[in-house]
Amino acid sequence: MQKPFIVKILFVVVVLLGFTTAYAQDVEENLQTHELTEQEDSDKKSEIQEYINHHLLDSYDFTFFSDEEAGKYYGFPLPVILFDDGLKVFSSSKFNHGNTVAEVDGDYYKLYHSKIYKTNAAGDINYDEEGHATNGKPLDFSITKNVVTMLLVSILMFFLFRTLAKSYKKNRGIPKGVGRFLEPLVLFVRDEIAIPNIGEKKYKKYMSFLLTIFFFIWFLNLLGMTPLGVNVTGNIAVTFGLALITFLITTFTANKNYWAHIFWMPGVPKLMRIVLAPIELLGVFIKPFSLMIRLYANMTAGHVVLMSIIALMFIFKSWLGSSLSFGLAFGLAILELLVAALQAYIFTMLSALYFGMANEESH
Repeated sequence: MQKPFIVKILFVVVVLLGFTTAYAQDVEENLQTHELTEQEDSDKKSEIQEYINHHLLDSYDFTFFSDEEAGKYYGFPLPVILFDDGLKVFSSSKFNHGNTVAEVDGDYYKLYHSKIYKTNAAGDINYDEEGHATNGKPLDFSITKNVVTMLLVSILMFFLFRTLAKSYKKNRGIPKGVGRFLEPLVLFVRDEIAIPNIGEKKYKKYMSFLLTIFFFIWFLNLLGMTPLGVNVTGNIAVTFGLALITFLITTFTANKNYWAHIFWMPGVPKLMRIVLAPIELLGVFIKPFSLMIRLYANMTAGHVVLMSIIALMFIFKSWLGSSLSFGLAFGLAILELLVAALQAYIFTMLSALYFGMANEESH
């Protein structure tokens, strides 16, 4: 009974050894026939690293895909809004994806490493001893790709929940259409996040924010997995803004018991209160800081790892290596779907926890 099973195992081992041997021979032939293989691999790795960095950064145009060798970009420009000796508004097409200098009212601006610098007609960039650009930078209020994505997600959420509200009103509390998908998630945020952490008496005044932040982060995370090249939650400025809102709500809705536990903890010796008060006050700022870093680091790491594995398909010179890289990338992409929802849940849950601490009654 066991012989067929052993034969199958041996067959799989032989096949894998054959693939490995064929791959080794293929690599050896490439090393022998291409004298510049090492240099080509180095150039390819540098190109891939540059592409990954470009994907992680924000941009002044919304490019769907491009053919850099032919110099063709398929997308649309976005408005650039600068404040430099007055307000200056122009299209990002003037930069030609960083290849040309934009002239606006006699001043010249250059897009360099995803930042706008003031320069001359020749587009010269000056550097200090450490290699950092020393050109002046105007105040930048531009509508970038990340801003457009956040506006689109906000509009999408508005129409989705407006439809849900109308469905409730029209069908006497029974949702239809997309509302059937949204209702369990809304109830989950209420019953599993808001009420356990804040309490049944005070959770309602925080529900609008908790629902908004949950779906906003989740939708942005899902868009970050599409080929559109958006990485909003991987931008630390965005996560800082979200964490700042949580901090402000916690601070301005906190009751006296919350501040008493920070500056004059009950049940603690007076000498220890003096020692612990600065530490507790520092914790007020560390909590939103951890929210900011957690979301930013996890989403950025996910993008980097996923794109690095996909890039291995272009580094391996064998169909076996490329196939394995594709399979691993596919599995990781499925895992990232879970991470996208998990990060939205963690941010919402911790925000609710901070709100609950700010409204805790004295014992």
